[in-house]
This record gives sequence, C-alpha cells and structure tokens, in this order.
Amino acid sequence: MKLSRPNYFQGILQLRDVNNEIMDFVKKQIAKRNDVAITRTVKYPNGTDFYITSQQFIRSVARKLKESFGGELKVTSELHTRSREGKELYRVNALFRLSKHKAGDVVNVRGDDVRLLTIGKNVFAREMKTGRKIRLRREDLP
Repeated sequence: MKLSRPNYFQGILQLRDVNNEIMDFVKKQIAKRNDVAITRTVKYPNGTDFYITSQQFIRSVARKLKESFGGELKVTSELHTRSREGKELYRVNALFRLSKHKAGDVVNVRGDDVRLLTIGKNVFAREMKTGRKIRLRREDLP
C-alpha cells in the first residue's frame, strides 16, 4: 500500500512476550490486506509495537490472536484530535501479552495442584483434589 502520509497511523498493535509463530501470524494477516500498512515498527526488549493504518484491522487481528494463542488482550482508545467538522477522532491501542501457561495446564498454586481453564484478564482454574472452580490472579501463577 502506497501512503501519502508515511507517518500516519490509526492505532498501535503492541505484542509482548511473543514467539516467532505469533509474529509470522500478524505479518501474514497484514499481507492479506491491501488497505492496511505498518507505518512504523518499534522494538522493545520484551516485544514489538506496530503502528498500523486501520483501527478495524487492529481490533480484528487482536481478537484472532486471543482466540488462536490465548494470553491477555487489552484494547483501549484515546482521543487524538477533532476534525474540522468537530468530530472526535480516536486512536486504538491493542496490547497482546502471551502467557507462559495455557488452558489445560496443571500448575501448583499455593501448595495445591490446579488445572487452568481460562487465562485472560482473570484466570479460572479447577482444583484437582476437590473439583471446585476458583479464580486466581495472574500474579499467583508460577
């Protein structure tokens, strides 16, 4: 895609603690679309930020990452400017953080073995001894 304004972007896709498989997945999703471009890439010690020209694409690929690989997803928007007509224009940030655990893993939390059911904003697990469903904080995971 040829850009008339090379620094233009509508949002940032932030990938943290990801592997090469996820990076390839994102690049393939972008390659499929002719109307989406990465205008800037910033690398950090624990991940990468992609500045992308489509808010809809950012939301879509972030949702696909969560569904395909699990992990934590936070999507936020912030007011960027107002148009000449007075319309508010927003930018979207999507943070995807890959968890080192996945659903189905058995881990030891505070001396008890639990099977992880879902990992996201909240972590739900089932105690192996009692079969009781519990909610954990992400910080409690080893």
